Amino acid sequence: MTDLAANLTAVRERIAAAAARSNRRTEDITLVAVSKTRSVEEIAAAVESGVLDLGENYVQELVAKAEQLRGVTGAPVRWHFIGHLQRNKVKYLSGLCTLIHSLDSPRLAEEIARRAVPPADPQPVLIQVDLAGEATKSGCPEDQVPALVETVLGLPELDWQGLMTITPYAEDPESSRPYYRRLAALRDALAARGVPARNLRHLSMGMSNDYEVAIEEGATLVRVGTAIFGPRQ
Repeated sequence: MTDLAANLTAVRERIAAAAARSNRRTEDITLVAVSKTRSVEEIAAAVESGVLDLGENYVQELVAKAEQLRGVTGAPVRWHFIGHLQRNKVKYLSGLCTLIHSLDSPRLAEEIARRAVPPADPQPVLIQVDLAGEATKSGCPEDQVPALVETVLGLPELDWQGLMTITPYAEDPESSRPYYRRLAALRDALAARGVPARNLRHLSMGMSNDYEVAIEEGATLVRVGTAIFGPRQ
């Protein structure tokens, strides 16, 4: 049986160690517990152990769990949408998501903006960048990011906060390091072009197998599932 509290303690300790190695503050790194396919009971146990940020890959699953968890836990939950987002599903996330990590096209940006519900604050988003060129991965191609940035900055209904990427899976965490360095370099290049720092404050990168490497390369959000909840059934 998974000892969720012990797993969380171990992950937090490794986050702190990775932050120390890279001369960063642990409090500048947010742990997003990826709760895809996990039961409401497992998620409630994680929240009771101090998890405040939960990440889901599928809209229907996020909406259902958000409803089921209302009143179950004493702490407020911040929901992160981290999967590929279809335009026809955006309406279900309006007013529900703390952060959408997977904005990858001008048309999706425009749909999220259209669905933003006034007088609520602008919808926080990250631009997902495809650095690997894998057919199975979503994301904006790197050379198209400047055009997408221009679109996003022109939509006041969006609060663009940074960049996200997903790397090809590999047993060796070091295999991810070049991708994470490229994402940080892309952020720096956008800053050099005059993009305000508030729009580049987050790098969402790193999962259970390589989040320490991601932190060493500048991640501010790490998306960790298996290392917290144990292997999926």
